[in-house]
Amino acid sequence: MDWSIQDIARLAGTTSRTLRHYDDVGLVKPSRIGDNGYRYYDADALVKLQRVLLLRELGLGIPAIGEVLAGQRDDTVALRTHLEWLSSEQQRLARQFASVERTITELEGGKKPMADKMFDGFDHTQYKDEVEQRWGKESYATSDAWWSSKSQSQKDEFMLEAAERIEEWKAVAASGVPADSDEAQAAAKRQYDWLSSIPGTPRSPEGRASRDYYTGLAEMYVADERFAKNYGGAEGATFVRDAMLAFAQRNL
Repeated sequence: MDWSIQDIARLAGTTSRTLRHYDDVGLVKPSRIGDNGYRYYDADALVKLQRVLLLRELGLGIPAIGEVLAGQRDDTVALRTHLEWLSSEQQRLARQFASVERTITELEGGKKPMADKMFDGFDHTQYKDEVEQRWGKESYATSDAWWSSKSQSQKDEFMLEAAERIEEWKAVAASGVPADSDEAQAAAKRQYDWLSSIPGTPRSPEGRASRDYYTGLAEMYVADERFAKNYGGAEGATFVRDAMLAFAQRNL
């Protein structure tokens, strides 16, 4: 079964012109072109369109979306990544909503808003003390300056990449391979390379993420339930830790 471009534009809340543009730039190709010249879309094309629209909602531009789609070809894994990010955003926005609603209620009641309750869901520095204690004030300051300099779309791209790293770990762990397998070690290397690319990450003399930092994170994924839940709980986090420790032993 497939649907005409007009049907899809109506269902997706977009326009035929936008869908033709997505076709022209290679984001969403129609499954066939009818004798009348109309574009038609099957279920696979609709899944791809859903991914594009989700990425647009995150603020990504067309070139960035193309890079994401080219780098992640498994639609199910990609959509789970989107779902993780949307869930995180939903929780953050819910906290912001409750915070603003509380402020309005207090103002309407003639009360002074409580400062410690006004900014829940707004603060990206919530781990400041923890980071400074573990890795130093300079590390936090460098990382915070880098993050603050990013546009919203750049922040969204980074968070999407972080979610993709988590989904990759989940997929490798679910495949049943051991933590020291080639698949797990490839994931550990990508984790290491990604961490090394973040300003403020504690460095080795070679300018890469330090061994202590990398192994410390690995242990924290298991020890801290805030991080363990990202990997499906203690079992998934333990797999990630073991793979990262094996990578560190071999390469760092």
